[in-house]
Amino acid sequence: MLSTEYELRQLPLSLPLVRRRVEAFLATYGLRLDDVDYMAGISRIDDDALLACGALKGNIIKCVAVAAHMREDNLSLPLISHLISTATAAGHTTLRVFTKPANQPIFESMGFHLLAQAPKAILMENSRQPLNDYKHYLQQQRQSIGNDTPCGIIVMNANPFTRGHQYLISTAAQQVAHLFVVAVKEDRSAFPYRERLAMIEAGCRQLGNVTVLKGSDYQISAATFPSYFLKEVTDATDTHIALDLDLCCRHIAPALGATVRFVGSEPGDALTQRYNQLMHEYLPAQGIAVTEVPRCTDEGQQPVSASTVRRLLDTGHLQDAAKLVPHTTLPYLLAHLATKALQTELDLTPKPGLVDRHDSGAHTDMDYALMQQSIDILRPYFAEVARCAMDPDIDIAALQRIGRQGEAQMLQATHGINTHKGAVFALGLTVAAAAHLLHTHQPLHAVALQTTIARLARHIQPAAHTHGQQAVSRYNVSGALAQAQQGYPALFSTWLPWLQTHRHDDDSLHRVLLNIMSTLDDTNILHRCGPEAAQQVKAEAAQLFDHYSPSAMQDMNRRYVADNLSPGGAADMLALTVLIADMLG
Repeated sequence: MLSTEYELRQLPLSLPLVRRRVEAFLATYGLRLDDVDYMAGISRIDDDALLACGALKGNIIKCVAVAAHMREDNLSLPLISHLISTATAAGHTTLRVFTKPANQPIFESMGFHLLAQAPKAILMENSRQPLNDYKHYLQQQRQSIGNDTPCGIIVMNANPFTRGHQYLISTAAQQVAHLFVVAVKEDRSAFPYRERLAMIEAGCRQLGNVTVLKGSDYQISAATFPSYFLKEVTDATDTHIALDLDLCCRHIAPALGATVRFVGSEPGDALTQRYNQLMHEYLPAQGIAVTEVPRCTDEGQQPVSASTVRRLLDTGHLQDAAKLVPHTTLPYLLAHLATKALQTELDLTPKPGLVDRHDSGAHTDMDYALMQQSIDILRPYFAEVARCAMDPDIDIAALQRIGRQGEAQMLQATHGINTHKGAVFALGLTVAAAAHLLHTHQPLHAVALQTTIARLARHIQPAAHTHGQQAVSRYNVSGALAQAQQGYPALFSTWLPWLQTHRHDDDSLHRVLLNIMSTLDDTNILHRCGPEAAQQVKAEAAQLFDHYSPSAMQDMNRRYVADNLSPGGAADMLALTVLIADMLG
């Protein structure tokens, strides 16, 4: 219980004055304010001066400090109890604490036990079950290959999995009887954990003495190594690395019977260089050898790295990125670009009558969160489409089946609301075309992509009883399938070239959307409001494209919301144009 002369309250770090006070207090005791979700502090009722503070980041307690002259008053106990209650109320059942070694007895008295230690910090947890469960899983994997088999271990993020990762694994596998590869589980990377794990598994399938293991919170996670995900070397980095390596020595390597850890050399990233350096210092003293494998290089003798692949994707060099990854990774590169294009369209704000970051446009059944959920659901669908198309003879029926499955998963996640049906078709078809060209070593340029899209679309039968198809029949316009069968002529002749020329302009995406709206027979508008409204939309969009201003776009949005106008087809075409621009550069 906290004495009545003290007050425990949340400290709003969004207020600059409060943040500065907390930072100064922590600095007094050799701590710094990390990235946290919640901060609480204790002061006297009649004085704002901080006497103790502590914070939460998810299920991790951190930044705990008590003023030196107050430590005999046991302020830490009510503070930590409050943090535990707050984390538990947020749904966290297992809690960890990152704190100074001097605080170990306090946390042990509250049911925490030691996980790992470093000279300046310790990591503790209030339940033994999660780590024991993971160690049991590792021990089962060990037993499956024989307890006497000499084993090695690699821990990798694979964001994404490259030829460099594949080379490291194959080289290491030649030096031990069996190799375990542990995937980093923490989801703070461009490619989500489920994809990184799948990429590693697919890339190792031909290696008979390699087992890919599920990741955990006990190797390179926000708890053990938060610096890793910030990619910056600070005064806390060595402590984070030491904790992560201590966890490996105490728990992970013994459970697997691993006596050697393999790592790739790191010529560029300072953080990874430091990790490798400390690995050589720490692990041999614990009976674990360290073997550093020289990084493999590309045709230009540059090191192959995941960061290079991500940079190439971000700058529109898909073909160059594809050369640095095994073919099993390619579907995930394309899924990444497809979902990035959908995200770009969703985030574009303001938009006329469409869901964006500020409002739901003319839609009463959709909002930003629902659209975001839909995009996340569709990411595996795009990867599956790409895998299916990586064949000299594409199975069109299989592509359509995957498309229907993707649409069904979307509708299930959105409770029947059609958030991205048009995008499932248009972007899925384009991903398939690009995957086919890249896998069959054909050049990926505008003509080849357009031709392949049209060829694939000609084998697809029109969907019956959709609003779009009804508008096509009623108003004699070219619908989504016909546009695809023609190879999206307006996109390749007008929208894409304009975006490629003006990509770095502040208003480029807004103006591309207006350009699309001014030329596209949008079946969504035709279905909602008829041909007169559709023509008015085209005329207004053309005028605003020529004389663009943010205020005029906001005014258009207000009017379209009032008139129930939503250019959903144009939104799909904007995402498709962005995707193809990212593919072709």
